[in-house]
Amino acid sequence: MPQEWTADALLDFLVDQVGLPQEDRPSTLMVSLTDIGLDSLAYLHLSAEVADVFGVDLPAEMIPGQSLAEILDTVNAALGEREPV
Repeated sequence: MPQEWTADALLDFLVDQVGLPQEDRPSTLMVSLTDIGLDSLAYLHLSAEVADVFGVDLPAEMIPGQSLAEILDTVNAALGEREPV
């Protein structure tokens, strides 16, 4: 299981799996999903991927205004709290 999720991996996922057009890929994580044109369905897809790959549960509903940086920090903080295997 990966020990950390990177910004590039998060953005690649949004482009490759959620349908964010490559030309709309943000240059910063200080944007929300809605800022880049994605909706709550994209969030559900993202949270399912995070649960499957990392075993981390994101909130059940998208938090309005939550930045991609905050989502990434949430995942990596949860990963950091685990005991190494």
